[in-house]
Amino acid sequence: MPTVVFHKGGQTYTGVVQDNTNLVVRAGIRQFPFPHLRYECGMGKCAKCACRVLSGAEHLPPVNWKEKKQLGDRVDDGYRLVCQLWIGHDVELAQDTEG
Repeated sequence: MPTVVFHKGGQTYTGVVQDNTNLVVRAGIRQFPFPHLRYECGMGKCAKCACRVLSGAEHLPPVNWKEKKQLGDRVDDGYRLVCQLWIGHDVELAQDTEG
């Protein structure tokens, strides 16, 4: 089962999730990383869930068109839309405190 390390606001939160987990779905049902993960639509339209991938990016799927549209140049800095990711391996993410 994948371990997720999540950084936000100077704090670090760690949790183990089931394989093929979407963190926005988990936050929506009030499981880790709720309430720390900021998100809104869950469909790749708002970019509220954008996070920088600190480690584990090599195990994530390629950036999709929604991420390219919403994140633009931030993709080059390692940002991804968490709502578009299904976690199957250990990953470390950081979310900015402001949108």
